[in-house]
Amino acid sequence: LHLRHRKHLKEVPEAFLLPRQVVVNLTSRIFFFAIPISHHGWCNIFSCCSTIIMAVFCTAAIILNATVILVTIRHRQLRQPINYSLVNLAVADLGVTVTGGSLTVLTNAMGYFSLGRIGCVIEGFSVAFFGIAGLCTVAVIAVDRFMVVCKPLGTVIFRTRHATVGVVFSWVWSFIWNTPPLFGWGSYQLEGVKTSCAPDWYSRNPANVSFIISYFTLCFAVPFTIIVFSYSRLLWTLKKVSSLGVAKGGTTAKAEVQVTRMVIIMVLAFLICWLPYAAFAMTVIFNPEIEINPIIATVPMYLTKSSTVYNPLIYIFMNRQFRDCAVPFLLCGRNPWAEELEEPEGDTTLSTVSKSNNKVAPT
Repeated sequence: LHLRHRKHLKEVPEAFLLPRQVVVNLTSRIFFFAIPISHHGWCNIFSCCSTIIMAVFCTAAIILNATVILVTIRHRQLRQPINYSLVNLAVADLGVTVTGGSLTVLTNAMGYFSLGRIGCVIEGFSVAFFGIAGLCTVAVIAVDRFMVVCKPLGTVIFRTRHATVGVVFSWVWSFIWNTPPLFGWGSYQLEGVKTSCAPDWYSRNPANVSFIISYFTLCFAVPFTIIVFSYSRLLWTLKKVSSLGVAKGGTTAKAEVQVTRMVIIMVLAFLICWLPYAAFAMTVIFNPEIEINPIIATVPMYLTKSSTVYNPLIYIFMNRQFRDCAVPFLLCGRNPWAEELEEPEGDTTLSTVSKSNNKVAPT
């Protein structure tokens, strides 16, 4: 280490992963200065801003996702099979926030990752596990809506076993693809400004490269393809129904516009949250000589964690059934949208549920 940095070594705990990287060649092992990020002028502003931003996101995510879970427990009408995936998404997002977001707030404020190698592995695994489970759940929601609206298998009776399969699959799939780094296929390392951990995108070890490519393909590309296909077919079906003039008074056309708007929001939110992170990972894998500023490398990570706020707003609070229970819960009994109940049905949800038999039909 440079002589002017030696005085800082006594200020840093012995067991921690070091935040400042010396990029000699990304094809070789990355080394770190044993200096807290706060000792570098260029990081002071970013450290403060990122701490505040993550604190705001974490607070909002905890409130919104906890609200979804609590109102589902309190209101029996929400405990329908069609809503299982929505609640599962809230659980996954809450897990990301608690295990990753809140910890990132603390490490950013401290200026370095202070939990050691084991702490890095635990944090990296936990965030990836909950994050991929949430991403898979978004794909499951898309498939659910495709099945019940497009009815490729005929009239669908959406039962508990169907919903349970989707929920279990999202967690099992995430577990399968996030445990290999614990046993040597891939690894969890510090990322960005070195205050949080994630799968190692930098190592040129053939085993690690094969893991990252497989991880990207099966945990991002495949779910994204499923989401685009499902919602494209759903919009095509609604447009076809609208062109046939099935409903009177323009109800179908109105529903088509509303659903189209919601689908566009869903897909755009998914891309904004996940595409930069996936693009960054693939750029590093296929162009190992590139040198990326640590701050720029950190931004995609923050975008993925911001999905914990967008998801409940889009998937839950744009659903009238959930909104009518959650808003009074948050606003102490007041519901500014209560007057909508008196208007003709034109909800932005993609399906409605019959309480008697759980049959799902398009709105």
